[in-house]
Amino acid sequence: MAQFTTSEYDALEHAIAKGKRLSVFRRGTEYIVIPQRLFMREGKEAIEAAHPTTGDRIILILDEIDSFEVVR
Repeated sequence: MAQFTTSEYDALEHAIAKGKRLSVFRRGTEYIVIPQRLFMREGKEAIEAAHPTTGDRIILILDEIDSFEVVR
């Protein structure tokens, strides 16, 4: 479980607003997703995202994310 800095939260919010892709690492797996919104789910922060090719929806709980970066 990672603790994200304010600059990382800003980058995440910017990616959501601009529709930029995220590279998310969780439990040793990399996910490339297009984030759509940041919300609370069962008391935890989560990202609702879409797979860039199929459009399938994925929910990523922030507490379970090891790291992420905005793909430029």
